Amino acid sequence: MASNFTPIPLSEASQIASYSLQSPDHPEIELAQAGHRIRLVNLWQIPPGSRVLELGCGQGNATAVLAHAVGPTGHVDAVDPGALDYGAPFTLAQAQDHLSRNGVVGDRISWHQAAPEDFLGQKTAAGQQQQWDVAVLAHCIWYFASPSVLGSVLRALRGRVGRVCIAEYAMHATEKAAVPHVLTVLTRGMLEAFRAESSENVRSPLTPRAIKEIAAEAGWTVEGQESVVVPEPGLLDGLWEVGSVKHKSFLAEVEESIEDERVKSAVQTSRDAVLTAVEQLKGEKVRTMDVWVARFEEES
Repeated sequence: MASNFTPIPLSEASQIASYSLQSPDHPEIELAQAGHRIRLVNLWQIPPGSRVLELGCGQGNATAVLAHAVGPTGHVDAVDPGALDYGAPFTLAQAQDHLSRNGVVGDRISWHQAAPEDFLGQKTAAGQQQQWDVAVLAHCIWYFASPSVLGSVLRALRGRVGRVCIAEYAMHATEKAAVPHVLTVLTRGMLEAFRAESSENVRSPLTPRAIKEIAAEAGWTVEGQESVVVPEPGLLDGLWEVGSVKHKSFLAEVEESIEDERVKSAVQTSRDAVLTAVEQLKGEKVRTMDVWVARFEEES
C-alpha cells in the first residue's frame, strides 16, 4: 500500500495548520500539532488515494493531516463520540465545521458522531460492512472507557481494513522535562480507575506493550519496525496534562471519587511526585513524553 508514498515535508505544517480553526494569538500551538502529526503520517506511510478510517478524531488535528496526505482522490471518515459542544477554546462542532468548509481538504472528510464500536456495527444501505485501506488511532486509545474497548474495536476491524496505524504516548521520557508528564499519567490513571463516568483525556493509559498484547488477542500483529517520536518543545499536551493534576481541583476530585484512605493516600503521593518532578526542572517548561508509533496487519 505504501509503494507510492512520498513523505510530507515538515515545511508544509504551516499550510496544514491553516486549515484548522485556531487562536490568532497563538498560531504556534496548531503549527506544533500539525508538525507532530505529519511525523506520524510519514511513519505510517499512508499514500495518496487512501480511504482512511480515523477513530477518535476529536477536533481534527490528525484529520487535517490525513486529508492532506490522501489527496483529492482519497477520503477520511473521521469518527468521535464526543459531544459537539465539548472542547475549549473551540468546540468539536466549531473545529470540525471549519475544516469541512476549507476549500482544499473539506470535501475529503466525512464526520461521524458515534462511538467507534457503534460506528463499526453500522452497515451500508445495501446491508454491507464498509471497508477502508487503513484505520488510524492517533492519541485516542487513552480516552477509551476501558482497555476492553480497544479489543472490541480491533476485532471489529478484522477483514475491513488493510492496516491499523496507532500512535500513543510511550510512557517513557527521553527528555528530563517530560518526566512530569509520565508521572502525571500514572496519577490521573489511578484516579480515573475509580470514576465510572469521565471526560478526561486519560482514562485507559495503556502502554505500548499492553496495546500490542490486546492487538495480538484480537488477531493483529506489528508490521515492520515500531518507532518512537520525541515531541518537539512546542507540543504542549504534556504541559496541559501536568497542569490539570497540579491544580487544586484534582485533590477535590480525589476526595469525591475515592473512599479508601490508603488508595486516596497513594494517589496524593503520586501527585506529590509530579510536583517534585516539576520543581526539579527549576523553571524549565514541562515537555510532552515520547510517542510510540506502529503499524499492524492481520495475522494470517
